[in-house]
Amino acid sequence: MRKRFKYRQLLLVLMALVLTITVSGCGKEPASVDNQSAKKFDISVYENNDFLITPQRLHAMLDSENLVLLDCNKPNIYAKEHLPGAIGIGLQGFCDIVGKPGDPGWGTIKNKEDLQGTLASLGINNEKAVVFYTDLTAGPGADGRAVWQLKLAGLDNVKMLVGGTTCWKELGYKTTREVIQPKPVIGVVLKDYDQSYLAIKDYVFENLGKQVIVDCRTDGEYRGSQKAGEPRGGHIKGAIHLEWQDLLNKDAGYTFKSPEEIKTLMASIGVHPDDDFIVY
Repeated sequence: MRKRFKYRQLLLVLMALVLTITVSGCGKEPASVDNQSAKKFDISVYENNDFLITPQRLHAMLDSENLVLLDCNKPNIYAKEHLPGAIGIGLQGFCDIVGKPGDPGWGTIKNKEDLQGTLASLGINNEKAVVFYTDLTAGPGADGRAVWQLKLAGLDNVKMLVGGTTCWKELGYKTTREVIQPKPVIGVVLKDYDQSYLAIKDYVFENLGKQVIVDCRTDGEYRGSQKAGEPRGGHIKGAIHLEWQDLLNKDAGYTFKSPEEIKTLMASIGVHPDDDFIVY
């Protein structure tokens, strides 16, 4: 899946894509997170922060009837522990996964009608707040992609939990094993998908050598490993490697690096404000 966005949407772009990669054996980090750093994390420093929610804010909303909380981890991780009230949707909750990886359209967003049905079955409508999260210490999850997909479909009140399960637990908030069953609703309305959010393979091919292409997978995958389920090894011709973890403060609750750090990092691979680039 490849997408194209303006640099000003950098956080949503990169987190939505780097967190979609299938879990590939990333080991857990020691529990040495700086609690104070996690507590002080300020989303207001990011120009486009409407899709972010802090653990503190989410914790205050847990008992709200207007909240739908969705866990985007693999089912075995959800079964081990998850946030109170969270419904498990796995890595591909809103994707078309008919067939196998590599088949045309596999892993892309469901068509509008099917997505409406899925959202209704999860209790999501146009009024409720929808929050996604993942456990970043267990490998990249799919919370960012889920946020991106629902924004693509026109839902506005959609958030991603900063720091995921790691930051949540480091702040002393509890997890549970209680399996939550969704409460279906009716009446969710979606817009036609915003094509400006997309870069199909023909677009990528036509822009080889014209735009920076960023491969956010692990170094092994970039170099050819297929352990994460890729139908073919290697990377797109000319793609620059920037691993998803490079965007995170692993010593501060797996929160995002500062805007200045991210801009410097992106400039080092040739991406600057207002540039178009492709990331996968």
